[in-house]
Amino acid sequence: MSETAVPGASYAAAGVDIEAGDRAVELMKEWVKKTQRPEVLGGLGGFAGLFDASALKRFERPLLASATDGVGTKVDIARRMGVYDTIGHDLVAMVMDDIVVCGAEPLFMTDYICVGKVHPERVAAIVKGIAEGCVLAGCALVGGETAEHPGLLGADDFDVAGAGTGVVEADRLLGADRIRKGDAVIAMASSGLHSNGYSLVRHVLLNTAGLALESEVAELGRTLGEELLEPTKIYSLDCLALTRTADVHAFSHITGGGLAANLARVIPDGLHATVDRSTWTPGAIFDLVGRTGDVERLELEKTLNMGVGMMAIVPEESAEVALATLADRGVDAWVAGEITDRGTKTTGAELVGDYAV
Repeated sequence: MSETAVPGASYAAAGVDIEAGDRAVELMKEWVKKTQRPEVLGGLGGFAGLFDASALKRFERPLLASATDGVGTKVDIARRMGVYDTIGHDLVAMVMDDIVVCGAEPLFMTDYICVGKVHPERVAAIVKGIAEGCVLAGCALVGGETAEHPGLLGADDFDVAGAGTGVVEADRLLGADRIRKGDAVIAMASSGLHSNGYSLVRHVLLNTAGLALESEVAELGRTLGEELLEPTKIYSLDCLALTRTADVHAFSHITGGGLAANLARVIPDGLHATVDRSTWTPGAIFDLVGRTGDVERLELEKTLNMGVGMMAIVPEESAEVALATLADRGVDAWVAGEITDRGTKTTGAELVGDYAV
């Protein structure tokens, strides 16, 4: 046996830096504090986030709504650009805008950040974005987890996911059973691609066309990277405000699968939603992806939001009030279609006509 000292194995030698993780927690605390609601008990550092459920006593029959999601391969754009404080907005939007679809008020959220190597400032920047998103959604960030996976992820690789909870009064639950023939379909403009379809977008623009994220694109009015990293619009508080001023029957969050497929999810049997493309012009990024990749329109429409991030279905007589409410809140919205009998239609929703130019 050699008398040369051989150091024993350690967690740090295996690639996990506990001290860096602790520093990341310290850096993120100030941002998490900004999301606090009065129902939240304690702070970061416990094994579980606490939310005072006695606050739900104001409801006659409270229904809890929950959702979980991530932001997909958009994280690769953030990594390539070295910009980490916006991707959290996307995460909150993907979770909380699903919850508000049923009319639920967002209450609290937790996050999960998986990294190849903990860079404390980078993790804190991600959490900063999540916290800012929670403020925009009106919910608290009550906890989360940062996991370091050396050997599975590269030192600069990361992914994010989150889960959220909301509450809605049972007799105010929104959905398909409220929708009636003659209802108006109101579209709310997206802020761009949001957080869906990035595998197609990256394949077309970066891999096939070889465009650089730093390149200025005239029709976008900024660099390609800036456009692709534009945060997802968070509609939660706008939707809740709409329920207080108009007789909303349903919402539909336009995410993966596109406009028609997501709208069809809230259309009851026997009815049909017709959306007129001529009522809006999709942003330049959608044309850029379609033209550069020679992507057929139907393929684009079943992958991307085409400029619509959320839809509301209201009685025709409530449409004017609904549009006024959204306008007051700075949300670009318009009547994009109507609810009719399904007849021989095999799907619950379809797009007709051509986009405005």
